[in-house]
Amino acid sequence: MNIAIAGAGYVGLASAVVLAHVGHQVVCVDVDEAKIEQLKKGPCPIHEPALPELMAENLSRLTFTTDYAVAYSNTDAIFIAVGTPEKADGSANLSYVFAVAEQIAASVTCDCVVIVKSTVPIGTNEKIEQHLKSHLKHDVTIEVVSNPEFLSQGTAIRDMLYGSRIVVGTESESARQVMANIYENLEQPVVFTDRRSAEMIKYASNDFLALKISYINEIANLCEVLGANVEDVARGMGMDPRIGDKFLRAGIGYGGSCFPKDTKALHWLGNFHDHELKTVKAAIEVNENQKLRLIKKARKYYDSFEGLIVAVLGLTFKPGTDDLREAPSLVNIPIMLDSGAKVKAFDPCGVEKFKRKVSGNIIYCDTPEETLKDADICFILTEWPEVLELQPVHFLTMKRPIILDGRNCYDPGGMEGYPLVYDSIGRTVVSYLD
Repeated sequence: MNIAIAGAGYVGLASAVVLAHVGHQVVCVDVDEAKIEQLKKGPCPIHEPALPELMAENLSRLTFTTDYAVAYSNTDAIFIAVGTPEKADGSANLSYVFAVAEQIAASVTCDCVVIVKSTVPIGTNEKIEQHLKSHLKHDVTIEVVSNPEFLSQGTAIRDMLYGSRIVVGTESESARQVMANIYENLEQPVVFTDRRSAEMIKYASNDFLALKISYINEIANLCEVLGANVEDVARGMGMDPRIGDKFLRAGIGYGGSCFPKDTKALHWLGNFHDHELKTVKAAIEVNENQKLRLIKKARKYYDSFEGLIVAVLGLTFKPGTDDLREAPSLVNIPIMLDSGAKVKAFDPCGVEKFKRKVSGNIIYCDTPEETLKDADICFILTEWPEVLELQPVHFLTMKRPIILDGRNCYDPGGMEGYPLVYDSIGRTVVSYLD
């Protein structure tokens, strides 16, 4: 099939590459001329495992352009995969989605299906279809389908090729057949439903996972007070098939492009319709507080950050991506700097983006070992492999080996006997420092 995809960002590019891989001719459209030129030349602009290799394998079926009029004019299906960032009040900003809809309406010259992959509030697909039909320049039939994405950064290609399900919301049998044809070479169960239910499946899924994370973080904080081990608690909980063991890893909160935005958007939508989602509201509040957990722990060891050298291991919100959206580093490091600290930071791929967001007395290091040398305290914010490989002796190059581990990277038992403090999330503090 001939497919156009609006948006060459994380979701759009991953979708384009996988659909080309399974045999479709795909044109990817974006307004960012520099990004399109880079894609035409070959280098992948997004840090995502397996994406550059799969893109290189399928360039014969991939086209990149800024000319939406040509891209949308004669195609079987058009995916909308542009961002829906949150507004100041927490609601979803749909301006990019409707801008693409206007371009489509002005350009299509034959019947086609418009597929909304962007995460949009419930009822948006109906509004997009109305908007398209009222702005059409040619006598064509357009049907709008909801097809939310369930991609995790760091595993996007695997998720799309071998995902747990494909969700399709449509009111039309003909559109349903088009979607079946698009995905026929991806061996995954397809959930066909109406558009509003498909939109809700996306939000309900993401918000439920966010709830699990916030719940286990609250349990972890209580474990510290009561002397329990949150990892044992999570393991015991996860063995119950009704609960499951995913998203029960305690830490310093969730970040990224989905959970923070989607929890706020659904909470806003509920309030807008006089139906507050109290559990979602609680998850948002818990997560914001959890990001500061290590800052609060640091007060046990120092009255102030003034004059301290702080080693920070990890800047991105999770390993395997260069994404800084809602990363704990963006909250923690400015507090350290404002309090008079000198920061030494390590991250294998997030440094350049971080430099554009935060400035101050920061030294960027090439290795964790270099970062730790002569530091007064260490914050572990991202569990990169390079961080996981560190041994207790590596921390002894610190001026004062106080390790605040926000990702529970190490076994506390392995730290026993070394002249250091190891303070993690939801577990007993190991302290052998005078």
